[in-house]
Amino acid sequence: MAGRLKAPRGRYGGRSAEERQAERRQRFLDAGLRLFGDSPGYRATTVAALSEAAGLSTRQFYEEFRTLEDVLAALHLQVNDWAEEAALAALAQAEGLAPAERATAVFRAYAANVTGDPRRIRITFTEIVGVSPAMERQRLARRARWVDFICAEAARAVQRGEAEPRDYRIAAAAFIGSVNGLLHDWTAGWVDATLDELVDELVRMLLGILRPMPPL
Repeated sequence: MAGRLKAPRGRYGGRSAEERQAERRQRFLDAGLRLFGDSPGYRATTVAALSEAAGLSTRQFYEEFRTLEDVLAALHLQVNDWAEEAALAALAQAEGLAPAERATAVFRAYAANVTGDPRRIRITFTEIVGVSPAMERQRLARRARWVDFICAEAARAVQRGEAEPRDYRIAAAAFIGSVNGLLHDWTAGWVDATLDELVDELVRMLLGILRPMPPL
């Protein structure tokens, strides 16, 4: 398929073509979340099955997407956006708290958002792996964005005198890898712990990375 089919324009039922297109696209994404994130999974899903789950036609699918991989890519970004919004909201509410309390609030919000729906975990940490070079680039780019998030918070901690001034990029990359791996294993049932215990452990790791300034 060289490209997407063109959707019809004009108003219908009181809604613009853009509104109808956005609704159709979201229905495909919702269906993708169900099928990719649960059963049968991304690799066993067909365009016909996704369209049926969305209550739409395959022609309408190709008006919105070129391939199923495009749906998976959009879902991966959407799930990460939801988690980032939750983390940023928690960070804003935790302004002025001590470093440990602030880190706990942020990572509890992040973890609750990601693990609140097991399908999000599967899409973010399982289904996206090994799909294609393009998806791998997207996965690594989104992971780099989380590294930037940690580095930015580390820089602010340095400004407040809460952390030692140094390059935190390698430590942040290692921490994000630990977060991803631990949440994946916990969801798979390989880690016998509560979510609060996971968050507490991750916070301890983060605070260990953000070494406080040595006494004068």
